[in-house]
Amino acid sequence: MAGPSPHSLGERDAQMDWQQTGTVSGPIRILHIINDLSVGGTEIMLYKLLSRTDRLGFEPSVISLNGDGPIAEKIRGLGISVESLQVKRTATAMFPLLRLARVTRRISPQIIQGWMYHGNLAAQFAGSFARKGAAVLWNIRQSLPSLSEEKPTTARAIRLSARLANLPELVLNNSQRSVAQHAAIGFPANKTMVIPNGFDTDVFTPSDDAYTSVRAELGVPANTILIGRIGRYHHTKDYPMFLRAAALLLRDFPAAQFVVAGKDVDWNNDDLRRQVQELGLVERIHLLGERPDIPRLTPAFDVAVSSSHAEGFPNVVGEAMACAVPCVVTDVGDSRALVGDTGKIVPARAYEALATRCIELLRLSSEERRVLGLAARDRIMERYSISSVARSYESLYQQIVGARREATDRLKQKCVERTTA
Repeated sequence: MAGPSPHSLGERDAQMDWQQTGTVSGPIRILHIINDLSVGGTEIMLYKLLSRTDRLGFEPSVISLNGDGPIAEKIRGLGISVESLQVKRTATAMFPLLRLARVTRRISPQIIQGWMYHGNLAAQFAGSFARKGAAVLWNIRQSLPSLSEEKPTTARAIRLSARLANLPELVLNNSQRSVAQHAAIGFPANKTMVIPNGFDTDVFTPSDDAYTSVRAELGVPANTILIGRIGRYHHTKDYPMFLRAAALLLRDFPAAQFVVAGKDVDWNNDDLRRQVQELGLVERIHLLGERPDIPRLTPAFDVAVSSSHAEGFPNVVGEAMACAVPCVVTDVGDSRALVGDTGKIVPARAYEALATRCIELLRLSSEERRVLGLAARDRIMERYSISSVARSYESLYQQIVGARREATDRLKQKCVERTTA
């Protein structure tokens, strides 16, 4: 049986040893399967995890069901294989599924890690073709307040996932609230483990240079108050709430400006542009669209906002906190647990409360906001660093492979005992 291309004779021998005897002395082979690799919270989390993975102990590969996207190149830059099946561009799903089966058998993973609903279902399918029966893990990355708010295709995938959720070895999640929400529709809570998102505090860090240069780029005075909102244009992000809050905030801080960045958050978005115009925000808002320099934009904010009415564990909030920016966030997913007492929490869809809490932060002195922001950064470094989260994933993978190895050894020993009896 052909395995993945070995880098050395020793690695090939280790792979053969695993396939034949259930033991392994080389890196644990992990296949990550994700819906796509566009710029999004889940995709970025996968990249961050891979960037901190111990490559002596683990050999990761990635399959994207629907195209590459910017994150694919970043992952390839780590020296990790990425294969794209282009499911949406294929007339029939049969050919991508056959390719998924072939790639899985070639890689011969010991762990298959799905990401998001479609990736989880694909991981379960791939597990049927893995040599020696790889352990399949799912990873749910969002809260689920209501199925009616999902796209029809996503809602169908969620319902199917609920029926099949006893099949994987374990279902990972990034928030406790999401566990409860998914349990309510049939996901087995007793098979779920929570591993929160992790943040790279070397990349997302306070920066006086960014504070100055972003204002220069926007063409605004150096002392301009900037309120930032990062996130793609999607109904769960609730941009209408953010924009209404922005209009209210201007009554108290008429010179404040708003910086918004994310996929489809630009002036070409007719729906967004209409809302901005109706609320009289055209001269006060910067719609930057998808940006590659979020670690530069974020530390330029005086206050960061998350207006979402559905989240799991919001990356953009943790990234702002790592940049020592105080946050005002809606009470969705595990946002409250993430922010703690370093920012403000408001109910979902409550734009007046969002504006009020932002105003409270802006009325603090610069020094008071700086102290609050540094407390937020300390909280991220102590509880949610990407290094500690990566170690949690690695420890879990090692435990699963070790347990399977021990089970195989026990079975072999019983066979020997029966043979010699």
